[in-house]
Amino acid sequence: MITRHIFRRALFCFCLALLMVLPGAMTAAAAGKSTVKLGYIGPLTGGNSSIGLGARNAMELAILERNGDAGAKYSYELVSLDDECKPNIGIQVATKMAADRSVLGAVAHYCSAVALGTVDVYHRFGLPVIVYGAVHPDITYAHDYPEVLRIIGTLVNQNQVASKFMLSQGYRRFAVISDTTDYGKSHKEYFTKYIKEGGGEILEEFGVTADQQDFTAELTRIKSLNPQVVYFAGLTPLGVRIRAQMEKLGIKAQFEGVSGIKSEAFITGLGAELAEGCLSFLEGSPLEKLAGGDAFMKNYSARNFKNPPDTMAPFTYVAANQIMDAVEKVGPDRKKIISYLRGIKDADSLIGKVTYDEHGQNSEPYVSKYVVQDGVWLVWEDSEYASGKRSLKK
Repeated sequence: MITRHIFRRALFCFCLALLMVLPGAMTAAAAGKSTVKLGYIGPLTGGNSSIGLGARNAMELAILERNGDAGAKYSYELVSLDDECKPNIGIQVATKMAADRSVLGAVAHYCSAVALGTVDVYHRFGLPVIVYGAVHPDITYAHDYPEVLRIIGTLVNQNQVASKFMLSQGYRRFAVISDTTDYGKSHKEYFTKYIKEGGGEILEEFGVTADQQDFTAELTRIKSLNPQVVYFAGLTPLGVRIRAQMEKLGIKAQFEGVSGIKSEAFITGLGAELAEGCLSFLEGSPLEKLAGGDAFMKNYSARNFKNPPDTMAPFTYVAANQIMDAVEKVGPDRKKIISYLRGIKDADSLIGKVTYDEHGQNSEPYVSKYVVQDGVWLVWEDSEYASGKRSLKK
């Protein structure tokens, strides 16, 4: 038979354990704060997961910092879903997230093919979304969806800078390889346009599928054309395979890639020797050159995330804070949040000024030039290639 003394002691131990297990919940309850859910969608598995995980972690950091702010009106919870950089998966998880009315805003998509397929979903459900990494222009410019904004620039800006830079280095003959997604095809379209306008020559264009493994036919033809540059428009896994097979076939041309190869995985996949001298162009400035970049890295490192921030982290961090600022200002209402975000003009942030135009596009993009030197992506201006101590392939 259970005595009253034993029962009271058991009840006391249970309550003590509950307090130890749920300190956050008790604190939130004591503060009387309602919980607001924010979503993240990106590649958390697969060949682009290093970028997706770093971006997700940066959004989590923003939420942890906001939850630690005693002045915040709400408590925030992250809902994270994996789009695998696949449009069919992206549409499924976007629908799941947008249909959940407790999710009031999201930061989403590294891959343009996925973002292009999901914008209709966000519009249909009225979920405010800030695209953090996908750069195809049609994501913001092909429709009039107030729900969809983009904090990163577009591939149009990127290829303007890339073509001008390559021509300034004395290159005139280019072979172009692009994946057959809208992302790859659009990069190719704008790069070839600007190269031709600048007096360069496109020797031939090659379309390859994202899962293609063998490029012997394409690269053998490219070798016979003897280009000065092989321009690649696609993502890291494909870029690694092409660059490696170029080496096996003895192609000595300079390798130039779009923002899709600007990742640590590109270097680790190839090794430092093969990656050396490869070029990439990416919207935004590197963290070490951003006002507040050192503080961001310090705070990110202090959280002991398993993955480094990689290239997209500053964009997700800023986008998450913009959505939380909106909630704090107008409350947990999707329509009011959209209106607030659309009104952001000349706002200071970790990535610099942010102004959303009538299409929801950040109209203040900056594009950085990168080169691999000794196993690390360096800003061109800081490299020995820029100073003349090392030379690109000619």
